[in-house]
Parts: sequence; structure tokens; C-alpha cells
Amino acid sequence: MRYSDEQRARMVVPAISRKHSKYEMERTSQIRLPERLITTLAEKDIEVFRFEDAKRILQADSPTTSRVLGGLTRRRRVERIERGKYMFVPEQAGPDQHWTVDSWIVVPRLMEECYVGFITAMNYWNMTDQIPYTVFVASTKAKRRFDFGYMRYQFVKLSERKFFGGVERKCGKETFMISSREKTIVDGLMHPEYSGGMSEVSKAMGEECDNIDWQAVLGMADRVKMNVVLKRLGYLLSILEMEEDICKKIKKMIKKYPYQRFDKLGAYITSTHSKEYGLLLNYAKEDLLRWMEF
Repeated sequence: MRYSDEQRARMVVPAISRKHSKYEMERTSQIRLPERLITTLAEKDIEVFRFEDAKRILQADSPTTSRVLGGLTRRRRVERIERGKYMFVPEQAGPDQHWTVDSWIVVPRLMEECYVGFITAMNYWNMTDQIPYTVFVASTKAKRRFDFGYMRYQFVKLSERKFFGGVERKCGKETFMISSREKTIVDGLMHPEYSGGMSEVSKAMGEECDNIDWQAVLGMADRVKMNVVLKRLGYLLSILEMEEDICKKIKKMIKKYPYQRFDKLGAYITSTHSKEYGLLLNYAKEDLLRWMEF
């Protein structure tokens, strides 16, 4: 049976239309995926999310999710924090997409067990006037530092014995862990290099003395099992003329010998020492108390 050209055309058109319709549906679906992700993140007030979170929201495979996130990154509606972790940039950021997020809320997405600590925690608890541009994060695992936005995230590995003292705090709808006031002091005595130096630790102890449970500080200092931490605590309390009872307890707890450096960042050789606490005083007392002049 022969068909005319007109009949053949009528038979081909439906097939082409069906194929075209399927293509349009797939294309429309692809266009809608970014909007679905943006809408869900905005409605649920999610600021930081993982690749797997996006994949679940989109109900898509990994390649499709990667394309969607890549497109949103180019549109500056999403910023990549590190591999597999992103920050949502809301619409109110404006045409230039200038948007800042509290550095605290990024931290819980970086590692499972960690807390904000050291000079960053000192700033949070109003123990220092310094405004750090590095977020120090304590964890039991090693992780390379990285930059995100205007901040640098630096990780300090602590042993299981020293990793404690974190408290949960809220930032908007997000929660994060940060060292308590007491553990912030102990961490500063243990690692002054991440805490602005011994002068900042001295200032933090003096200015926040009424807000700190010093018996708890003593217990934590003993728990980390570092003789030098107890020595530094006792010496600073004595020159600050604070907590005489705590100082007496420390003198009974410490091993005076060998003498250890008061400031691990200071000189190895010094002519001044503390017989009471078994310390080589490589940091001048007047420098430790200079903050009192202001």
C-alpha cells in the first residue's frame, strides 16, 4: 500500500512531537531543580549544607546534583566551603551577593567532634579585645586549615584526654560547640600560641575572674595531666592576687622539678625563675599585668 506525501507527514509528526515533548519535560525539570533547592533551603532556614543534603532535596543522582550546585555557585546563590560542603546565599544578599555568615555555624559541618576554642572562644566570652580573623577549632582529628570568606579555619588536634569542656550554644536556629569559660582558660594555659600569648591569658583571667568557676578550672587543669599547666595557672593567680586557696592547692599538686618555661613561645634561657611554681620566668611580670593600666 502506497502513501501520499501528505499521509506520510501526518504519520511522522506525532512521533516527533512525542520525542520533543519528552525532551521539553526533561529540560523543564532540569530548570526547576535549582529553584527547588533554593526554595527548600530558604523555607527550612538552612545556611550550611552538605552535598548529600542537596541530593536528597533534589531527589537526583550525583551528576545532576553536581550540575545544579555548579550552576548555583556561578550564580552566587551558593558558596563552596570545602569539598562536599556549601553555604546558601539568600536573596537579601543583594545584586552584588555580599553576604556574611557567623563563623560559628560553619564549624559543626566541618567535623563530627569539635569545638570552637582558644582566642576565638576568648573573643566569644568577652575575655579579649582582639578580633581574630582565624577560627580555631579543637578536635581529636587532624585537618588542614582552609580559608572561607574573610575567615581562616585552623584546627588544633587534642588527645582524647584533653578533648573535653565544650558547651552547646545557639546562633540563630543553628547550634555549635564552644569551650566553656573554664576550659578556655585551661586551653590557653596549655596552648598560649593559639590564644594570643600568655599576656592575653593573664588578661582573660583577671577581667573575667567573677564569671569563672576557679575550682572547675583547677579540676580541668589537673585532668589534662600537664604539670606545666598547673604551674602556669598557679603563677598567674598569684601575681593577679586572686584565689589564694586555689594557689595553695596547686603548690601541693605540682612537681617543681624540672623547671619548665612559663611561656613556651619565649626564650629557653632566663635568669629569673619562680621557686614556688618551678617555672623559668621568660615573660616579664610587668608585661603580663600591663593590661591593668588601661
